[in-house]
Amino acid sequence: MLNRVRSAVAHLVSSGGAAPPRPKSPDSPSATSESQAAAPGAPKSPPAKPGTASGSGSGAPAKTPEARASFSRPTFLQLSPRGLRRADDHAGRVVQSPPDTGRRLPWSTGYAEVINAGKSRHNEDQACCEVVYVDSRRRSVTGAPREASQSQGFCFYYWGLFDGHAGGGAAEMASRLLHRHIQEQLKDLVDILQDPLPPPLCLPSTPGSPSYSNTSHLVSPQSCWSSQKEVTHESLVIGAIENAFQLMDEQMAQERRGYQVDGGCCALVVVYLLGKVYVANAGDSRAIIVRNGEVIPMSREFTPETERQRLQLLGFLKPELLGSEFTHLEFPRRVQPKELGQRMLYRDQNMTGWAYKKIELEDLRFPLVCGEGKKARVMATIGVTRGLGDHNLKVCSSTLPIKPFLSCFPEVQVYDLTQYEHCPDDVLVLGTDGLWDVTNDSEVATTVDRVLSAYEPNDPSRYTALAQALVLGARGTPRDRGWRLPNNKLGSGDDISVFVIPLGGPGNYS
Repeated sequence: MLNRVRSAVAHLVSSGGAAPPRPKSPDSPSATSESQAAAPGAPKSPPAKPGTASGSGSGAPAKTPEARASFSRPTFLQLSPRGLRRADDHAGRVVQSPPDTGRRLPWSTGYAEVINAGKSRHNEDQACCEVVYVDSRRRSVTGAPREASQSQGFCFYYWGLFDGHAGGGAAEMASRLLHRHIQEQLKDLVDILQDPLPPPLCLPSTPGSPSYSNTSHLVSPQSCWSSQKEVTHESLVIGAIENAFQLMDEQMAQERRGYQVDGGCCALVVVYLLGKVYVANAGDSRAIIVRNGEVIPMSREFTPETERQRLQLLGFLKPELLGSEFTHLEFPRRVQPKELGQRMLYRDQNMTGWAYKKIELEDLRFPLVCGEGKKARVMATIGVTRGLGDHNLKVCSSTLPIKPFLSCFPEVQVYDLTQYEHCPDDVLVLGTDGLWDVTNDSEVATTVDRVLSAYEPNDPSRYTALAQALVLGARGTPRDRGWRLPNNKLGSGDDISVFVIPLGGPGNYS
């Protein structure tokens, strides 16, 4: 009982009470519902106003490109103007969560965030949580839309964390539109994914598309391989998510001027569809499952260190991307002119170990990948190697673009919820790097056990309390020299955003 009281008090202090819902502006879109999620129209056309009911956009007017780039927070936080100012306070760093009143996030998901300690002007993280309906794009042979009874669509649940850098424009845009791109990519798969038979090799031609009758000049498939590759339904969903990321990145490139899509962002996305959880990560945010006290990693970080060989291979194959300023080789430290002709340790795109080579004039160039840990950089500029945006990013005092070395494609891992019987304490934790910079997997699992054990299993507020505890634990408390953890080490000075998604228990799937 004492723990319950303490948790309630901590929640009240951290969130400052539930803020009243923000009045709708004539420039703001109305609240998103499942029917709106099914609204027709591809996400490629630039939306006139930012924000979705469960995405980002709270507190930002939407009349001009300048206004679109102003400070905004996820609308599911329901921040009043006063609450928005508190969320933007670097000194107080008050933890923000959705209010206890009103409609909860899907699956009773918990969410908490806090602004950085002065690293950037605003909180550059964004978040989105949606239920999206997908209807079939396929039509009958006559070209007319099929009857509803013939084509049953489906819903997917969606969570996204977007960690912005060099501005919040890319993260804000991705939080509004990435799930729409996923929706568009899944439209061709509605019937296929609900059919137990293997996916067809080719889809029927749509009316008006060119047809090719003379195929005699084509090589017979049998001459190349004897059997058809097995393609699973799961791999189709993965491909849809990968394509959606690429289309989102292309849209940012097209609209980066008119809509002030500044900077870039890491993207960590979870899609629940037909019994499976798909975790897609492009960047240094991470996700783990805590199941019965066991930690199951669901993503990995993409940094200059983890992707060194990919970056070096690209620099080796396309040396023009390096200009005359960089070398694709890595050395333990910067090579000095006096070391010309000596033999020094190095490694290239093919090596995981180290060897010696004779230092030549080209080796005096700055290494493509330098530094280690959080200080590792690509072209001495950026510390992540996958994400969305960054189309204008160039090497300092140079015209060399860095974007060719940055990949927008996520790594997708799949977890089958139907293979296990989950209890209410089994959760999927998503966090931006502000959490993981100062917290490891085992510490998160310990916090999960400590917080959830203080609540009744059917208490839906337990997951919000857990998200708050994780954010508070990473932020620390203010002391004489910054924010400190209980062990007196520095807390995270970065923006911190956390989703806690329950994987089992009553009412979580409603």
